[in-house]
Amino acid sequence: MEIIDQHTKGIMEECKVRARDAGLKFDDESLEYIVTNKDMLELSPKVMIPTLYDYWVHDVEVLKGYGKYQAYPHNPYETVINSRPAISFYNDNNPDWLNIMIFYHVLGHIDFFQNNSLFTNTWNDDFVGKALADKRMIANLRTEYGRWVDYIIEFSRSIDNICGFFTELSATMKNTGKGPDTRLEYYFGEFLQEFVKVPQHEYYKELDRYNQLVTQNRSMAESMFFSEIRQKHPEFVAMFEKHSDTSGKKTASDILEFIRENSPFLNRESNRWMKSVMNIIRDTALYFSPQIRSKITNEGWASYWHDKLFRSDERIKGHEVSYARINAGVTSISRVGLNPYAIGLRLLEYIEDMGNKGKISWEFQKMQGIEQRENFDKKQNKGMVSIFSVRSEFNDFMLLNTFVDQDFVEKHNLFVVGKRLDQARGVYQYYVKSRKAEDYKQMLIESLYHPPKIVVNTKKTSEDLLYLTHRFESKQLVKDFIPDTLIGIEFLWGGMVKLETTEIHLKGQDDKGSPVFEYKPVIYTVKDRKVSKEIVN
Repeated sequence: MEIIDQHTKGIMEECKVRARDAGLKFDDESLEYIVTNKDMLELSPKVMIPTLYDYWVHDVEVLKGYGKYQAYPHNPYETVINSRPAISFYNDNNPDWLNIMIFYHVLGHIDFFQNNSLFTNTWNDDFVGKALADKRMIANLRTEYGRWVDYIIEFSRSIDNICGFFTELSATMKNTGKGPDTRLEYYFGEFLQEFVKVPQHEYYKELDRYNQLVTQNRSMAESMFFSEIRQKHPEFVAMFEKHSDTSGKKTASDILEFIRENSPFLNRESNRWMKSVMNIIRDTALYFSPQIRSKITNEGWASYWHDKLFRSDERIKGHEVSYARINAGVTSISRVGLNPYAIGLRLLEYIEDMGNKGKISWEFQKMQGIEQRENFDKKQNKGMVSIFSVRSEFNDFMLLNTFVDQDFVEKHNLFVVGKRLDQARGVYQYYVKSRKAEDYKQMLIESLYHPPKIVVNTKKTSEDLLYLTHRFESKQLVKDFIPDTLIGIEFLWGGMVKLETTEIHLKGQDDKGSPVFEYKPVIYTVKDRKVSKEIVN
């Protein structure tokens, strides 16, 4: 892995100028690296963050990647990560003309990361620097506590798999005020003076250190400063979160946070180091949650801009056919399955057309006639305003739920595919199951990331018992993973754990031979690493 040469960097900088002229907004600084396919395989398990903490699962994923690559060789074009500065990786096989197209695509991603409100909690932090500090902390803890560090990582990650961080992400979209000034004010105003109680000369030394970082690089000063703070004072993050709550009482938004704050076992002096590991797991998950929830919108936005900017760039001359082939491979609609690039791109083009014609209005929505709807055109020319508004405020669910309508489905000849077994030939047949917008929208929404909603029943919870309730949404938990996850939670809580959930069982068949299911409430209990299940009548 190496930084791109000056020639290629010059191409990127020229692409930035053209992208800004078109309306995109992003920081001046960015880092670009040339990588091999092997580099891509090794970085992928770490979500392309080279400084992410080491963990055995990453090594397993690398080996799996090697195996897949031997069977199906492929060349990924690029990857970009949301950091300060933004970092992107490019395959070493890309020619200049292809890099121009990819640069436009990457700049679309960077613009989305730095302007979509779902990413608010990532705007003031250098996650790569934070990850490096976290990696060093975990390495230091391993020298002292050995394999127990990996057990805590394992248990925390298993809980992270069932945490949606719904409340936390909703709060960031509402701009709850956890800004840089608040964090600095708390650190210098209360944390150092009242909690750490540093001598006066140490206090002024910290002020000087921050001022020097501001002098060296104003835009990165705070990120660099607090990266070192996390390593020196791992408890700072949790204390700042408590301080930031206006009520003065911090309410846990997910079970990982609840266990970290309220576990009698973790609150013992000898076990407090475990909280630092849990903080790292939770902060990492929170950082990447916005990307999971905006995959279609983000990829559609980047695809829209690489197509718009590259087709108007004179450097495309002589490469039109090659570009058309690559672009079609990336953005073609999948008749079976979902291509987020294709759906996101076409929804943005659809919204742009609606904005230009004034169709994003109640006047148009209440129209019933087909010809009336087709010929409606107020010539408002607000298409760009409309898609930039989507870029700033929407996630995938909002985009699909708002704009996937019958007009969109018919325009692109979209449909829901069904699957049935042809018993005579012993093969599956695919058929058009529905062309209704409601069915197609529901299919798209069901494909979105939606972790289970599991909450703590505080009335039934005590020091000796943690009582969890799964809010059933017609999807049962993956039963194979429940025992191991509960055993990990029992360790972190230091006592018995109960999980109340609902399971789906096959009851029989109806008169037409279709399966009939029934829902059974169950309670899982783990005590002394032994898991039992009770069906509730």
